[in-house]
Amino acid sequence: MVLSKEQRIRWIAKPSVFVLCLTPLMWLGWQVFAGGLGANPIEAVNRFLGDWALRFLLISLAVTPLKAVLGLPVLIRFRRMLGLYAFFYVLLHLSSYIGLDQFFAWGEIWADIVKRNFITVGMIAFALLVPLACTSTKGMIKRLGASRWKKLHMLVYPAAILAVFHFFMMVKVDIREPLIYAAVLAVLLGYRVVVRRKRRSSRTVRRAPNTQAA
Repeated sequence: MVLSKEQRIRWIAKPSVFVLCLTPLMWLGWQVFAGGLGANPIEAVNRFLGDWALRFLLISLAVTPLKAVLGLPVLIRFRRMLGLYAFFYVLLHLSSYIGLDQFFAWGEIWADIVKRNFITVGMIAFALLVPLACTSTKGMIKRLGASRWKKLHMLVYPAAILAVFHFFMMVKVDIREPLIYAAVLAVLLGYRVVVRRKRRSSRTVRRAPNTQAA
């Protein structure tokens, strides 16, 4: 039986990517089981989940540029899954902080949010991502309308900026890793700015002859 392109995407590619996105979590589970998280396992778990949340967020933002550069429109089929995985790891990151680090001490958690700037920034980033995850279905696109849905999902850009800033503020000594993430994000956002400017200029050029003819 020869599978069609659509069947290969639905039955092979998407399940493969789905499982691949779970490998960081499986690796973390193995490290917990094997006792390989070092002297402070709670901090290690929280940091690991936060790292992968940011990575998946950047990977999801990289889909559109890669689609254009590589000429692979099929990549768009995986963007929603990658974005939801980013939110999934964000939830795990937040849950590890609330449950493992603070033991559901809501008073202390609130004090942390108010007093510790990097946690404040992280919570704002999380709040921006919540409506994106909740409206990621095709049904919500129809309910909101494509235009409103696209405007709402532009919140991913400030959320990503705040997520990188959250990481930068959290790191106390070696800032090389957050700077790498910041550079990657700058490239991804810069690409979008360039594309939008080209589109606007092309529209202006198209309208110019009509104006002269009038």
